[in-house]
Amino acid sequence: MHEAEVGVLIVDTDVVRVEQQLRQGRLECPSCGAVLAPWGHGRPREVRGDLGARLFLRPRRARCSGCGITHVLLAQVVLPRRMDAASVIGAGLEIAARGMGHRTIAAELGLAEGTVRGWVRRFPFRAEDVRRHFTVALVALADEPVVPEASASTLADAVSAVVAAHRAAGAKWAGVNTVSRWEFAGRVIAGSLLTCASSPS
Repeated sequence: MHEAEVGVLIVDTDVVRVEQQLRQGRLECPSCGAVLAPWGHGRPREVRGDLGARLFLRPRRARCSGCGITHVLLAQVVLPRRMDAASVIGAGLEIAARGMGHRTIAAELGLAEGTVRGWVRRFPFRAEDVRRHFTVALVALADEPVVPEASASTLADAVSAVVAAHRAAGAKWAGVNTVSRWEFAGRVIAGSLLTCASSPS
């Protein structure tokens, strides 16, 4: 692999915990499975959170000891190349799943229409993959899984699958309930809710 290649690894929001995992060799390269080692930091970024909150992040970077790829360690609270927190984007997708358009969603979330339009236009291209991914996760996690019934909307089906899988994971591991279902979803699917593959951010 060319050493200039850069990937993304979605990690815990707890910076101290992630640093410990990194220095103890407990984080693996998502490309080849080798151990990741500290490799500086990414550029600082500001992300819009719930209710107008501002989150300031400086993502850690790590380099694979095997393939040499550098990875940005992106906290699960955000998605790659997005200025809004995963929970905010997820809230918008849940409203879209009820049949609302981007203007209504933008008004409810207090965001620019163009921003929300981008999510609503992109997600349908990923929706079927997301639905399948989280339906498989639901079946694996739940003792008696109840798969959501299909609706007229692939987008709504994908949202329902995420919600059901998060509920099943929370019943299995109480700690999952401390993060939003969309933070959970972003981490499970490696950040690729709106894009086919994670990109550096």
